Amino acid sequence: MSEARDRMRRVVEKSTQVVVMSAIVGVVTGFGVAGFERIVVDGLLDHIERQPLWVVALAPTIGLLLSLIALRLLGGGMSPATSDEYLRAFHNPGISLTLRGLAARMTAAISTLGFGGAMGLEGPSLYLGATAGAQTQRRFPGLFRGADRRLLMVAGAAAGVSAIFKAPATGAIFAIEVPYQDDLARRMLLPALVASASGYLAFVAVNGTARLFPVAGEPTFNFRDLVGALALGVAAGLAARAFSAMVLKAKSIAAWRSVLRPLLAGAALATIFGASRLATGQDLTLGPGYNTIAWAVEENHSLWLVALILVLRCTATAATVGGGGAGGLFIPLVVGGALTGRLVGGAVQSLDTTLFVVIGVAAFLGAGYRVPLAAVMFVAETTGRPGFVVPGLLAAVAAELTMGRGSITSYQSAAG
Repeated sequence: MSEARDRMRRVVEKSTQVVVMSAIVGVVTGFGVAGFERIVVDGLLDHIERQPLWVVALAPTIGLLLSLIALRLLGGGMSPATSDEYLRAFHNPGISLTLRGLAARMTAAISTLGFGGAMGLEGPSLYLGATAGAQTQRRFPGLFRGADRRLLMVAGAAAGVSAIFKAPATGAIFAIEVPYQDDLARRMLLPALVASASGYLAFVAVNGTARLFPVAGEPTFNFRDLVGALALGVAAGLAARAFSAMVLKAKSIAAWRSVLRPLLAGAALATIFGASRLATGQDLTLGPGYNTIAWAVEENHSLWLVALILVLRCTATAATVGGGGAGGLFIPLVVGGALTGRLVGGAVQSLDTTLFVVIGVAAFLGAGYRVPLAAVMFVAETTGRPGFVVPGLLAAVAAELTMGRGSITSYQSAAG
C-alpha cells in the first residue's frame, strides 16, 4: 500500500511540475508574440502602408531580400519554414528547434511580414513558442525524466497560436491536431491547454481582449442555409486543393538558392498589388489580409470582383512563399475561406452573406491544414458567436472529404 501511495505521489508531483513549466512557457511565449506583433504590425507594416504607392508596391521585394540575408547570415542558409519546422521536429527526434534558428527565422518573418508579404503572423508565433518549449524541456531534463520529448514543444506551439489569435481553445486544439492528418497528439492535451491559457493572458495583458473578427448580431440559419453550408464545404475543399497545390509548388521553388528568386517573386507581388488597386482601390493583397476579410463581408461587391481578389490573394501568398518569405499559412487559408464563402453566399442572394463568409473560413482552413476541429473552434472564438459552430462543422466535414488526402504541408503524419 505504501509503495502505491509513493508511486501516486510521484505521479502527482510530476504532473504538477509539467503544469507549472507549461504555464511558464505560455507566459514567455505570450509576451514574445505580443512584442513580435507590435514590431510587425504597429511598427513596420503600418509605416509602409502610409508611404507612396510605388514604395508600397516595392516593399515586399525588400522584405524578401532582407529575409534571404537573415536566413543566410544568421541561419547559415536554413529554410524559412516555421510551422513546417515544428512538424518536422515533432515527428523527427533528430530535428532540434535551436535558438540560432529562432533568431534567423523570426528576423526573416519580421522582414517578410513587416514589408507586406502575404502570409500570417501565426506561423512565426507558433515557432517561437515551440522553440521556447523545446529549449526549456532540454535545459531541465530532471523535471521531465520519462516524459515525451515533445511535451513542452507542443505546449509552446499552442501558446503561440493562442496568443496571436486571442483564441486559447484554438491554440491548444491546433497544436495537437496539425501534426496528424487523421489523429490528435492526445497525450499533450493538458500542457497544451495550460500553456494556451497562460499565453493568452500574457498577450491580452499587452494588447487587450478585443475579438479578432467582430461580427454583429446572431447567426440565424434554416434548412436552406445548412444545405448551402454543405455546398460551400465542397467548393471550399476544391479551392483549398488548388491553393495547397500552389503553395507546395511554391515551397519547392523556395528551395532554390538564388537571389533571382526574391526578385522575381517581388515583381509578381508588385504586379498583383497593382491589379488589386486598379480593381478595388484598396491594398487587399498586402500583409496578413485581415482587411481583405472585412472587405469580403461587404455586400456591395460584384461576384467577379470577389473571384478576382480570391485569385490575386492566393497568388500573392504563393509568390511570397516561393520568394523565400517566412510566415504562416493559417491566415491565408482563412482569407481564402472568407472570399470563397462570399462567392457562394453571393451566388444565392437569399443566403446570409456574413454567415457564409464565416463558415467559409472554417471549411477552407479545415481542409487546407486538415484541422476541422481547430477550424470550427477558430471561427467560434474569433467571432464570439458560437452559433456558427453547427453550419461550420457541416462545411468543414464536406470540405475535408472533398480535400482527399492532400494538405498544405507535406510534414503531417497519417496517424499517431
